[in-house]
Amino acid sequence: MDKNTFKTVKLAKGEMNVYDFGAVKLHAYKTNDFIDDEVFIVEKDGKAVVIESPCFFDNIQELTEYLENLAVEGVLVAYHGAGASFLPGAPKYATRNAVEYSESGGGKALIDNFTAAFGEIFDHTVHTITHVIGEGKVTIGGVDFIIKQTGEAFGIEIPAINAVYTHMLGHDCHSIVAGAGHADAMIAELEGYLKKGYDLILTSHYTPEDLKDVKTKIAYLENLKTIAAGCTDADAFKAEVGRQYPQYSGQNYLDMTAGFFFA
Repeated sequence: MDKNTFKTVKLAKGEMNVYDFGAVKLHAYKTNDFIDDEVFIVEKDGKAVVIESPCFFDNIQELTEYLENLAVEGVLVAYHGAGASFLPGAPKYATRNAVEYSESGGGKALIDNFTAAFGEIFDHTVHTITHVIGEGKVTIGGVDFIIKQTGEAFGIEIPAINAVYTHMLGHDCHSIVAGAGHADAMIAELEGYLKKGYDLILTSHYTPEDLKDVKTKIAYLENLKTIAAGCTDADAFKAEVGRQYPQYSGQNYLDMTAGFFFA
């Protein structure tokens, strides 16, 4: 499946890009919110499984209306624990560490920051997880999902559509890289995607990407390490990265990365 082979449904705020795999459809919801959230719906036989949750009230209403004709069998809540007013009656699935991430860890800190920044338009309430899952296969709505626990939450392989979900990729966007060791771990994960030959890489802050984008990201991460090794402080590092990648978005991510490399 080519990442550009989809049908677009324009909504009032966001848009839905629908990939048709035959027995299974993937609905990629581009929220157009302040933090560029992306939410995914896997549909089979009139049943739907949602991956991640919108967290702004207008997006929550919009996506709820879009799902009216589908039976939502569950929501996989990995990195985006806020937005508990979204599908409050649906089963919610997460690993134990993802629950901790949203309730008391780094995810909770982000939710607090977003609440302070956006106020009443942001749903800061955290989803109550009804099904705590571990690594391996879980079947929801007739679709198999392979759960892989990460340091903060979990990734998801979807064999039926030869796709994988991870928190971030973004081939032309800076990423939060917590030093050279973290860059190496990210590279190892991405090289695993190349070996498995996924058609689509789904992330919660970018439209679906492909293996060409994975290769671009690996080269970027390798170069970040090289740039950091040649710099003496965070400002010099940011300046050089900006010079080499002038079109990249995510300046705030680059600021965080510089802080990790030059703590």
